[in-house]
Amino acid sequence: MRALVLDHGRLQLLDVPLPSRHGECLVRVTMAGICGTDLELLKGYADFSGIPGHEFVGIVEAVSRPEDRHWIGQRVVGDINIGCGTCRACQDGLKEHCEARQVLGIRARDGAFAEYLTLPSCNLHPVPDTLTDLAAVFVEPVAAACRILAQVSVGPASRVAVMGDGRMGLLIAQVVAEAGASVVLLGKHDDRVEIARRMGIEARRSPGSAPGQRRRFDLVIDATGAADGLAEALGLVRPRGTVVLKSTVHAAGTMPTWPIVVDEITIVGSRCGPFAPALDLLARGAVKVDSLVTCVTGLDEYARAFREADTGLKAVFAIS
Repeated sequence: MRALVLDHGRLQLLDVPLPSRHGECLVRVTMAGICGTDLELLKGYADFSGIPGHEFVGIVEAVSRPEDRHWIGQRVVGDINIGCGTCRACQDGLKEHCEARQVLGIRARDGAFAEYLTLPSCNLHPVPDTLTDLAAVFVEPVAAACRILAQVSVGPASRVAVMGDGRMGLLIAQVVAEAGASVVLLGKHDDRVEIARRMGIEARRSPGSAPGQRRRFDLVIDATGAADGLAEALGLVRPRGTVVLKSTVHAAGTMPTWPIVVDEITIVGSRCGPFAPALDLLARGAVKVDSLVTCVTGLDEYARAFREADTGLKAVFAIS
């Protein structure tokens, strides 16, 4: 099969063996999206070598366990964390924190920028017929946005700032707004700020040009992808407020920590999330994604796709 292979920062399109793992389902990948984490992998994040990619939709073509036969032919998306199944974290239902976990396209497991991948059936989720492949590619990042709602109390009284007008920021703003909060998206690109406004989200330029915004938010969510995102977030959150860090950044940042102590700020790290509510939000049209796609191309145009993902919004591979 054809696959994009990352080897010490160098990405190549190669012919590689078809994946095969005992006890897992073989999925033919139809579409896969490039996200910020994939861009960070190219910079050395997680010291990953192999096939990247973890946002995908595909069709199950074969299974290795008789009890999984009903999956054959189903269109699916997949939870990216594969736990050992026996440790305390796995037993507590927290496989994303299993110390021996594999993570699709990120840690010890080849990913979705390929014609095929494998996952255990417990990681698979059927895709409703009403959801297009292009929309289904967004299930994993929308699930990550939904994770915030499980970590932080958000409701009609919540004043929320979402920092960052990239693909993740635009998704988070929609998810949090759907939960009833008063949301302001703060961005640095006029065209993306306008996209947010067309989605019904209040959006404006970053606070450098609007000092009145400072220190008024109960919750600030950093989706900037920048090493100095936390420092900027601390300038926006009210005393005893909460900052959620949603960016995976390879570069190191430096900042004084005394404001966290003095103002009693709660810092929350947030990663992967639940697929069921994400599928529901996308199927209902509560989260809109069409305007986020700026490039759809084949694997052979991977250089262009990664450039688009780095400078634009969502680049998606149409694979099969």
